Amino acid sequence: MELTSIKGIGEKTAGAFNRLGIFSAEDLIRHYPRGYDTFEKPVPLYELEPGRVFTVEGILSRDASLNRYNGMTVVNAYLSDMTGRLQLSWFNSPYLKNTLKQGSHYVFRGRVYEKNGRLIMNQPRVYDPLTYREKYLDRMMPVYTLTKGITNNTFMKAVAEALKVCEAKEYLPSWIIRENGLKELEETAVRIHFPRSRDELEAVMQRTVFDEFFINVLAGAKLSLDAGKQKSTHRCRPDLRLLGFMAQLPFELTGPQIRAYKEIVNDMSSGRIMNRLLEGDVGSGKTIVAVLAMLQTALNGYQAVIMAPTAVLAAQHYETFNRLLEINDAFDGRISTVLLTGAMTTAQKREAIRRIREHEADIIIGTHALFQKGIEYHDLGLIVTDEQHRFGVGQREALGSKGDRPHTLVMSATPIPRTLAMIMYSGMDISIIDARPSGRLPIKNCVVGPDCRNTAYRFIFDEIKKGRQAYIICPAIEKDSDEEYSGGRDEGSEEIVRTADPFGLENVADYSERLRKLYNGKVRVGILHGRMKEEEKDNAMQSFKNRETDILVSTTVVEVGVDVPNASVIMIENAERFGLAELHQLRGRVGRGKWQSYCIMINTSDSERAAERLDILNRSNDGFKIAEEDLKLRGPGEIFGSRQSGESGGGFADIYADSKLLKAAGESTRRLLEEDPDLEREENSHLKRILEGYLERGGCL
Repeated sequence: MELTSIKGIGEKTAGAFNRLGIFSAEDLIRHYPRGYDTFEKPVPLYELEPGRVFTVEGILSRDASLNRYNGMTVVNAYLSDMTGRLQLSWFNSPYLKNTLKQGSHYVFRGRVYEKNGRLIMNQPRVYDPLTYREKYLDRMMPVYTLTKGITNNTFMKAVAEALKVCEAKEYLPSWIIRENGLKELEETAVRIHFPRSRDELEAVMQRTVFDEFFINVLAGAKLSLDAGKQKSTHRCRPDLRLLGFMAQLPFELTGPQIRAYKEIVNDMSSGRIMNRLLEGDVGSGKTIVAVLAMLQTALNGYQAVIMAPTAVLAAQHYETFNRLLEINDAFDGRISTVLLTGAMTTAQKREAIRRIREHEADIIIGTHALFQKGIEYHDLGLIVTDEQHRFGVGQREALGSKGDRPHTLVMSATPIPRTLAMIMYSGMDISIIDARPSGRLPIKNCVVGPDCRNTAYRFIFDEIKKGRQAYIICPAIEKDSDEEYSGGRDEGSEEIVRTADPFGLENVADYSERLRKLYNGKVRVGILHGRMKEEEKDNAMQSFKNRETDILVSTTVVEVGVDVPNASVIMIENAERFGLAELHQLRGRVGRGKWQSYCIMINTSDSERAAERLDILNRSNDGFKIAEEDLKLRGPGEIFGSRQSGESGGGFADIYADSKLLKAAGESTRRLLEEDPDLEREENSHLKRILEGYLERGGCL
């Protein structure tokens, strides 16, 4: 159903939703909240503790004061109740000085911090006590990823209207629902957006996470099952010219790289269809193994494709291939390559598509554009997908349908404990590269508090003066992209406008401006985030690669494996907000050159648990060890912790926090396919249609 069919959504609002990847009523319902605001009863001031959000109520003991500090205005007020006194602070909100008067009775809600031995509530929202009790108390309000033109209130109203007109038809067999203790789909669709309690939210979130795992595991297992019934039409025998190529490489392959390559050779020459996962830590050298597999395919007369998640990474692979072929004479110039991405001009795409169709290209490198309509391959023998966690099984299948039973090699730089990998990549053989190339210096790590920022800025400046570059990672894009610290007024609310909290969640927009002022033109600052157009993202990353910018302020969109050897520092703000696997991926952006590299993690939480988690990264650079520790430490059900639906409002599933649900989904998939491998039973008919649609849409429910 089109968005404009929903009550209250016109063309302008629909366009704003489109920027978030929402094009239909169904998309709107599946765009889950990235968090929830819980409006609880005010607590006495003596019960406050640092690092948490609290609601408090009392009387202002004096008029609010206005001060200026480092170019910012700071408004301070003091709240009293029968148990104590609390300082309240707002940044860059000077008008509050005339609003908050001595003797006024208010409810405040915000995060509490400790500074110089006393508690301060920064950026609290302000409510009239009666309004708070009537409109907010005991409510759980969804908090969505927003964009210009969409307020959180607009989003909530749109979802509520969409739920009225869209039917959520159950597709899981009744025995799966019963044996796993899951909620029905109809109730889940409503309560994932509008939970009435934490217990209810946890129950429907379990169903949501289970579904995400189940459909992905089922799709992978079904594809593997079907492929196992067929013989390969692309037997790729070893070619001696590859040994000559390997001998001329400017580096020596590690033992695990050679082992993985031999496993791939055995698969591709066996007469069966290869379906293999190549798992390796960041910087372990997976790409060269994929290069060898693709060259073996080309030398046997077939085409090979590598699909990267971004145009920048695709271009990097293209440059790598061509560079290796240029310095190597093993093939006498007989291997040709082509690049195809959505960022190319129409003429460039047309020429690339022609070369692919007429087999003038043996090695094809690109993005999701590779499986779009109109792309015809002459004889596709091998599909390689890079950074598998960015692609669904459905996208692999969409590309696989372009050929006749091609081999599949999936690369993942996200270290996953083997027990979970065998479920997540059900039916796939697994090769692991568990050693890094020799000669690379280990990254030096440190976890520090916000009070060390200035020291970090000086250190980064010293590295830049040496000719190096740096990344700075922020969890939010702009003020409005995180409701906990953003400005704005919901319609019908008595809430006073908020502003960004320098001691809270950092955002790319404000942070980059702050750095430009701090370095006063001595440092070139660039930005990168998920809401930028593809061309803008590519230009930002290319400028950084070309050393046209010194510092790149980015969200986690930079996580995907772009190689900038000159970058020697990565500083991660609000590090406690990220999962350990994600932090490890981010850290992998540095340490790729010959210079010593550093990872600075800013911990803005007072939580001992957050410190314990970050200490795992501080002590180790081994991604597999970190993954195992993360699994032990976190356990299931962290629905109010680091779990978030992400920058694009996607799913909640986390293989570490939800390992029990992943195992349950794997077991349900195994039983289902044992009893009904072709999903022909009547009770599985709707599930079969859902699965087919999932694969057709490239991995979207």
